[in-house]
Amino acid sequence: MSGENLDHKELKEVMEDNALTRVPDSERQGWLSISWNTMGAISTLAQLLIGATCTFIAGIWVGIIAAIIVCILGGTLGALIGHMAYKQGLSNTVMSRFYGFGVKGSVISVICYNLLIIGMLAMENVLIYETILFFFKMPATLTNAIAIYAILTVLWILLSAFGIKLVTKVSSIMLVGFLVIMCYMVFQAAATSGISWGQILTHGPVLPGGDTKSHFIQVINILIGSAGALALADADFGRFSKSTKDVAIAAFLGNIMMDIIILLTGSIIVYAGYATLQKYYMAQGMDIVAAGQAALTNVGGDFVILGGVIGLILMILAQGKVQVLNCYLASLALTNAGDAFGWKPGRFWMIVIANAIGLLLIWGNLIGVLTSWLSLLGILTTSQATIMLADYFIVQKGRDVSTMKAPQFNWAGVVTITAATAISFLLANVIPILFITAVIVSVILYPLLRKNIFKDTSFNESAVNVN
Repeated sequence: MSGENLDHKELKEVMEDNALTRVPDSERQGWLSISWNTMGAISTLAQLLIGATCTFIAGIWVGIIAAIIVCILGGTLGALIGHMAYKQGLSNTVMSRFYGFGVKGSVISVICYNLLIIGMLAMENVLIYETILFFFKMPATLTNAIAIYAILTVLWILLSAFGIKLVTKVSSIMLVGFLVIMCYMVFQAAATSGISWGQILTHGPVLPGGDTKSHFIQVINILIGSAGALALADADFGRFSKSTKDVAIAAFLGNIMMDIIILLTGSIIVYAGYATLQKYYMAQGMDIVAAGQAALTNVGGDFVILGGVIGLILMILAQGKVQVLNCYLASLALTNAGDAFGWKPGRFWMIVIANAIGLLLIWGNLIGVLTSWLSLLGILTTSQATIMLADYFIVQKGRDVSTMKAPQFNWAGVVTITAATAISFLLANVIPILFITAVIVSVILYPLLRKNIFKDTSFNESAVNVN
């Protein structure tokens, strides 16, 4: 009986995965293990579509230059907040209790973060669902939707329930498969298009309107939404790191994958395969405009048309990787939110809740709304990260959480993230790259408020631990 109890206890610990507590030194990992997750979290159909959209707006080289800038900024932000997570061993939302927002105030960070994470969980499910319908020529009926989404949801819940070790193993295997099929798709698209590599790699804007400057700004505002969320995810994975160097490498590799490799791959697949796919859809009875829209947005269809059954299988396996990571990240944040108000059902049930919210987004057809708010989400996530960093490095001077008592609400953080968001939009005509305003306001306003108005009464100079 005691052995059974021990096994049950160990299983519970594995499933909880230090969601609310410090990761012990015995569970720390090197940069390679962490990088499977930081790279895997953003190698998705949705990111391929975002990458293609960026280069269709701005042209491939303007898009890449903007992406390199976001890569540097996102990698730096991820490395800094990952350093905090390495030192404290806590997820980003639990850290936000002590640095920036307070216990109940940290729910703001959960909302900012999970709007994008669960939104992506839902969006990826839709892309898989539509690809399955497309491949098997199934009608989009309620019965098919219930059956397919139910199977996908159960699969993601089971694969993400047993902690970071299983998540990392799933991510590493499936990421390799995704990279293989991406390489195949790139050359397959180019081979069937009749378009030269020179034209593919130098094409200008495809979508009408705007000039080079407006295109550049638009692409940065689109990409920063994912970069802000990835920086916070770097903390959730970085709490398992063995050193600051390990988490920094993982953070930059994740941004290189998202902003360079995925953007370029998405651009090539969609641009090179556009004519082939448009002709295919027109042969199915679509008019030229509808066929062009389908060719631009149905990335899953690209895998099927250009890769056949192998493309379908590898696409679903690769998407499984990111869905497991999305569930894992969302469950950590929701666990913190529940605990802040005394509700502790366990991380497993938070995985179930995250998936249920994702299904509601699909049912309410709200995914398009969320993706159209990428600029806003970029402001919220980068402001959240900046406030936490400002508190940690400027106000607390590296003070360890073991010496702190988190307030219920840190009003300095609540006021700052609200002001940063509002000012970013108010000054959009002056500083059109919105997150720049958000970062500047956050790094200046938060320390001023925290030191002069909403003071930290628990601060003790002798307890400071400069990291």
